[in-house]
Amino acid sequence: MGAPNPNDLVQRVLAGEIRAGARLMRMVDDRTPGVTEYLKQLHPHTGKASILGITGNPGSGKSTLTDQLIRHYRAMDLRVGVIAVDPSSPFSGGAILGDRIRMMDHATDPNVFIRSVATRGTLGGLSRSTHDMVHILDAMGHDVILVETVGVGQDEIDVMRLAHTSMVVLVPGLGDDIQAIKAGILEIADIFVINKADNPMVDRTIADLRHLQSLVSAHPDWLPPITTTIAIRGEGIDTLTEEITRHRAWLEESDTLSLRTRDRERHILETLIRSQLQEHVQTLLDTKSDAIHESLSEGTLNPYTLSETLLSEMDLLRSVEPGPVEASED
Repeated sequence: MGAPNPNDLVQRVLAGEIRAGARLMRMVDDRTPGVTEYLKQLHPHTGKASILGITGNPGSGKSTLTDQLIRHYRAMDLRVGVIAVDPSSPFSGGAILGDRIRMMDHATDPNVFIRSVATRGTLGGLSRSTHDMVHILDAMGHDVILVETVGVGQDEIDVMRLAHTSMVVLVPGLGDDIQAIKAGILEIADIFVINKADNPMVDRTIADLRHLQSLVSAHPDWLPPITTTIAIRGEGIDTLTEEITRHRAWLEESDTLSLRTRDRERHILETLIRSQLQEHVQTLLDTKSDAIHESLSEGTLNPYTLSETLLSEMDLLRSVEPGPVEASED
């Protein structure tokens, strides 16, 4: 299969063509050379979708909740895109695809686009391709984009930097009060969702969360509400979506939306720079692999000196006086 015509593929994506979007996402995930040029052309057409992040402990019912949210927004005749970040297979490095299997009821709906992405060992709970895929879904005209992460942990807070509204899903009776402190979810959540709320310990979990919120020294302008759902039965979804709508209104009225958009773009910039530097470093190490192994095995150089030498070759240790960023005329 030959390389697609850049202008043709971009126009097809902007027209909302599913096959074109799927092809570009595949190119993004494979880091196909030249894929950045497509993303550059699509970027001016983004910024319209509402991005909702869903994270939480494994087994909390995130995928079932996502499935119910898809149903809710489709009932409103909105186009829905879903990025389900699955754990990587330890053998292939690809997504296990568990989340997409659980959402197969929507597979024939042309207004629902579901894509599973492997973490590929990426910290932060999100694959490095996730941001690009969200932009593609946005440019395709999806009204709501749901990003479901593999779980929550001390380093897995990237969903907060990507989404307009972040939901943290908890389950009663699993020690979530302790996990909340460890994971810092008080800072992650815009909305708390206590799923499987038919558990008799649900009141205890609500009380624990409210106690944790009372311990925060700085009182935020937005106090994350605590909602309860039984996602497997579709209970509590209407209340949850009302809170999502209320949070969106607060973002717009308080001008927090523009601040989050600015911070998200900066985070994407930092991610791109780190990714490109990592690729350059890996290329350098592969190119000089034999010489590196010989120097280390014979003890002629230590890792500290060798790292400085290699970075110097990449011109990364120069002392550069930062100057103003000039706008491109392109």
